[in-house]
This record gives sequence, structure tokens and C-alpha cells, in this order.
Amino acid sequence: MNPAIECQQLSRRFPGGKGVHALDLHVPGGSIYGFLGPNGAGKTTTIRLLLGLLRPDGGEIRLFGERHRYGDTQWLHQVGALVEGPSLYPHLSGRQNLDISRRLLGLPATRIDAVLARVDLSNDADRRVRDYSLGMRQRLAIALALLGEPRLLILDEPANGLDPAGIIDLRRLLAELAAEGVTVFVSSHQLSEVEQVASHVGVLQRGRLRFEGSLHELRERYRALLEIRCDEPSRAMPLLEGFAAHIQRRDDAILLDADAGSEVAINRHLVENGIAVSHLARENSSLEQLFFALTGDDDATNDVEAAA
Repeated sequence: MNPAIECQQLSRRFPGGKGVHALDLHVPGGSIYGFLGPNGAGKTTTIRLLLGLLRPDGGEIRLFGERHRYGDTQWLHQVGALVEGPSLYPHLSGRQNLDISRRLLGLPATRIDAVLARVDLSNDADRRVRDYSLGMRQRLAIALALLGEPRLLILDEPANGLDPAGIIDLRRLLAELAAEGVTVFVSSHQLSEVEQVASHVGVLQRGRLRFEGSLHELRERYRALLEIRCDEPSRAMPLLEGFAAHIQRRDDAILLDADAGSEVAINRHLVENGIAVSHLARENSSLEQLFFALTGDDDATNDVEAAA
């Protein structure tokens, strides 16, 4: 399918070296694209560039094959967005908030009930927004983004504030939109949630794209890791250096990219050196593990929230 978003050498620099640098993005039309990275990686900067809220220092953006120039707003009717939390009028009802945007966009009044139903707010439409929970406000913001029936939906942390039932509803909504041909671009820290819905991912670190492709391609690139649990992990790690190029410590477990068939030799080596091994198995890598393998950034653990 033709790309909904294409960026070539897109750059925007800030003092201290932050920003995005020579970014190339290719987001397939009709996909759910998870845009991942630790805090400060440049995710929100990229979204602001895509929406024309920031002027790029260089590079090119194409939406649905058409070049997007800074200051040109003609393409905005094709895009719905939720960026850095909803902007709502708390003294007005949910319906009134939607009606203001509906009038500005020149849309029929019937769109209000349609989007309220999609985000399960029909029964709360006439309550003031100040009385909404955080999750309800988030769902109203998504309803606002859907008002114009966009071809491209850009969502920054859409699951923020949603309870487990709301997250499941969001997954279903995103899948339905993609099935209808809407391209969904989701920036999130919640890696396990992205893993549930995304068909493609892009991993950003320090303003540079470390990987882009399907989840299948990402898993093919990083084979399943060997997980070891033992009584003395700190002493075991240097003993494993000859078996793998990359060894990671995750809580009480050791993860390493050892060759297939090396399990027996690893177990024997640890036992002969007085290490009691309680678990040794090759696990399918989760998106969280793949993320850390790509970024190689243990400090990112504090920035990335992985749902249990």
C-alpha cells in the first residue's frame, strides 16, 4: 500500500543537540504504526513537524504522496490528532466541546453523535468536562480527532488515563479504523500496548531512527534471547561473556543472545563454577526486550512504562 507518511532527511535541532536528525520515515497507508522511544528521543518533535506546528530545519514531508510545506494548511482536513493531552473547555459539556470544533470544520451535526458513540461517551455527552475523569477526557479528545473522518490519525499517548477496560476499547477502535483504511500513527511509552495493536514500528533514540519495519521484521532481526535465573547473577555475568556478545541484567534474570544449541554448555559452565541455575530457557522476545536490544540504553528503563 502507498505510504501515508514519508519523511526524507527531516531535521529540527534545539540547543544542546536535542531534536530530530536526518529522519527518514515510511508509514504504510492503513497501518497502525507504533512510534517508540525514551523520553527526549524526539517523538513529540516529530509529531509537531508532521502537523506543521514546528518549522523543520531541513528535509521533506509527504502526506499521501503530496509534499507538505510549512504553513500550508490545506491538508489538515485529512488529519486528526491528539498531541500532549487534550485541549478542552472544562466549563462546557462534552457535546458542546465537539460542537465548537464541528462548526469550525463545517461538518454536519450528525458527526457529534457518531464520534461520541465510537468512544463510548454517548451517556456522558451532556456532562461538563470538569466533571470527567482523566480517561473520559482522553476519550473525548480522541472523539475530537475523529470528527472530520480523517485519513490519518496521529495520537500521542492515547492510552493515558484509561482504565483496563478503556484500553481494550481503544485497541478495538484502532483496529477498526485501520480495517476501514485509516492510517494510525501512535506515539507511546506503553510498549506492551503497542505490541497488541501495531503492524509496524519505528524506534527513535536521541533523534535518530534505529529501526523501522513490521513487528515480524523486528523479531527476525533480533532472535529470541536466552533467559537465565541463578543464585548469584552478579558473579554469573562475567562467566557468560564468552557465550554472547550482548548480556543484559533484567531484575533477577540474565538475558543473552547466545547461539542456538549452546544451552547445555552454558549450564555446565555455570554449575562447574559453583553457580546454582534455577531456570534456563530461550524466550520469545517481547517488544520491550526488542526495544532495549535496539537502543542499548539501560537508563531508558525509567522512561519506558511497560504494562504488566
